[in-house]
Amino acid sequence: MALGKNSRGEGRNVSNYCSTVSVAVFVAFCLVGIWIVMSSIVPIQNSVMQVSETINEVKSIASENGSKQFEDRSGDIPEESTRQDSQIHKSQSESHQENQDDQKGIEVSDNTAEDNQQEVVKDSSDDRKSDKSINDNKLGTEKSMGEVTQQDEMVGETEEEKIKKKLHSKTIQISGESSMGSHENSPISNEVFITGTESETWIEASTENETRSTQAAELQHEKESQKSSISIDRSTYDWKLCNTSTGSEYIPCLDNWQAIRKLRSISHYEHRERHCPDEAPTCLVSLPEGYRSPIKWPQSREMIWYNNAPHTKLVEVKGHQNWVKVNGEYLTFPGGGTQFKHGALHYIEFIQKSLPNIAWGKRSRVILDVGCGVASFGGYLFEKDVLTMSFAPKDVHEAQVQFALERGIPATLGVMGTKRLPFPGSVFDLVHCARCRVPWHLEGGKLLLELNRVLRPGGYFVWSATPVYQKDPEDVGIWKAMSEVTKSMCWDLVVIAKDKLNGVAAAIYRKPTDNECYNRRSKNEPPICNESDDPNTAWNISLQACMHKVPEGASERGSIWPEQWPLRLEKPPYWLNSQVGVYGRSAPVEFTADYKHWINVLRHSYLNGMGINWSSVRNVMDMRAVYGGFAAALKTLKLNVWVMNVVPIDSPDTLPIIYERGIFGIYHDWCESFSTYPRSYDLLHADSLFSTLKERCNIVAVVAEVDRMLRPEGYLVIRDNVETIEEIESIAKSLHWDIRFTYSKLGEGLLCIQKTFWRPTKVETVMSAIA
Repeated sequence: MALGKNSRGEGRNVSNYCSTVSVAVFVAFCLVGIWIVMSSIVPIQNSVMQVSETINEVKSIASENGSKQFEDRSGDIPEESTRQDSQIHKSQSESHQENQDDQKGIEVSDNTAEDNQQEVVKDSSDDRKSDKSINDNKLGTEKSMGEVTQQDEMVGETEEEKIKKKLHSKTIQISGESSMGSHENSPISNEVFITGTESETWIEASTENETRSTQAAELQHEKESQKSSISIDRSTYDWKLCNTSTGSEYIPCLDNWQAIRKLRSISHYEHRERHCPDEAPTCLVSLPEGYRSPIKWPQSREMIWYNNAPHTKLVEVKGHQNWVKVNGEYLTFPGGGTQFKHGALHYIEFIQKSLPNIAWGKRSRVILDVGCGVASFGGYLFEKDVLTMSFAPKDVHEAQVQFALERGIPATLGVMGTKRLPFPGSVFDLVHCARCRVPWHLEGGKLLLELNRVLRPGGYFVWSATPVYQKDPEDVGIWKAMSEVTKSMCWDLVVIAKDKLNGVAAAIYRKPTDNECYNRRSKNEPPICNESDDPNTAWNISLQACMHKVPEGASERGSIWPEQWPLRLEKPPYWLNSQVGVYGRSAPVEFTADYKHWINVLRHSYLNGMGINWSSVRNVMDMRAVYGGFAAALKTLKLNVWVMNVVPIDSPDTLPIIYERGIFGIYHDWCESFSTYPRSYDLLHADSLFSTLKERCNIVAVVAEVDRMLRPEGYLVIRDNVETIEEIESIAKSLHWDIRFTYSKLGEGLLCIQKTFWRPTKVETVMSAIA
């Protein structure tokens, strides 16, 4: 029993001992845990306290890293494609090493999985995978550029403030809050990846400090955008070829035979005007048999492939006037025209000598050529640094505008009919008509009044036609009627000059620069337009038989002639000084910032690394031009292209600004087909366009229209939100287009795709286009 007692007693003592040991161990673990927590917090607190001591070092290192990182390829495109998320998750040991780096002030950044999702790059021109850190894959501009410093000052955020923000975000994260770390080392304000949205353009233009959203908010927005992104595989779309009466030359809004047959009259060329189908077509236009990539400019001005525009009617009708000839597998263009069969260059010099004040390429920079034929006049005016908007209808002069575009000369389809031309008022420096077959004198000069609307005050109208120099009864009657109309419009007949070589003559008129003559007229015919009639309202507007008063106020557009070319390209127009810009800031400041922005984008991304062969690019369209900065930058960088700047009808009206700077453009509604032949353009550019179109247009029909306008091997460059970029990329893949480059970051994306020669085998009959 004693043993038994002892045993039971020993058992109780062991139990007490174990309890004591357990308490001691628990306390020890608590102390160790506290020590671990404290050791992980103190370094960050210390690093925050040492910010002022390490800023200079960080700035120096950041500057060195930045110059190395972006000196070769800054802008939209990083040097290497980023790694996949699965490849960049960090281990605890890597995170610990990152904390040590933070203490040294070398890099204050959290490269978490969420950060890595913000930047995705694909470049089909280079399939090599990078082994570099993700921090080598950031956007930015070259540190050597003066614009960078200016942009930093504009945003008003110093390097010190950026470092503090990054340290602050890391401290919050370690404290257990949900805030994410900074996305990258390089300053966001220095990036060239700007989509043209409000929050981007006016930030560049700002001279004040602005409050920007935090990195955490941006990352959260990006995650939400990714969740709602559209993913569509190729099988979603069932592409078919358009079966139409015009085949490979189908133009939906000009070949709507159902609408044309219902017209009550065609006496005012109503059948040559736009009549769009109720639903925009989603089929694809076929290629002509034997189609080849166009001949490059400037050789294309003299010859094109016959199979690309296989028409000979003009050869038969106009060959003796040197419009166009057939030469084996080519169509050749000797440079002649109805009024200048001995060549456009001589005719251009003749006009200059007749009135030296025209001053080609200086005073007269942007002109309109009515009834342009094959546009040789505009094609040879490039040698005088003159930009010509050539237009003609789709009529019996078979394929004349198609020939012009295939040659690399600006042209569009249009007619002087019952509607206003799709241009603003008072924008063309000169208007030209060489036997353009327009009855200017009829109906009180109604069509001539439309020219008066688009002609700049003080601008010239050059009329080279038989009534000027021939004396048969019909021509004499037309000349008399024309004289009465121009006098009532207060146009001055400046000179009538004879071209002996071509056996023609031209009458040159000048539009008044004030309202004095209007006020002196004994009869108010043609009448002055109502003040409510905006001369810039031109899309689908009926012609008005009236004249708008000439602006005379010092701050009104049109009261002063623009700066001589090329100064007008870069200098904000005088009449912008009192206006608010598209993004809510001073218009001149936005104008300048937009111009600098596009120069940076072109230099640092578009011209290198995106897979665009610029030597094959001649005809360019900016589908949402805003200030025309993209086209202006292309001109400044001396690319051998011309740009059709489009201002959508639901966008702010900036087209007068574009003309004022010496480039041109047109109004358009992208829910409808554009007035051009298929395969007209080498490159289409769309900045923040498709995301807005999705709200009111069939986006598949818009892409089908892009396919129609774009030549095989042509490029489409899109800058938009990630959701839209992904949707367009999916559609492009279904079209068998090549994805040349994609990039996305913080909810915004950049996409460069190239059209191929692929055409579907299925066919869809477009009933409205069957003659």
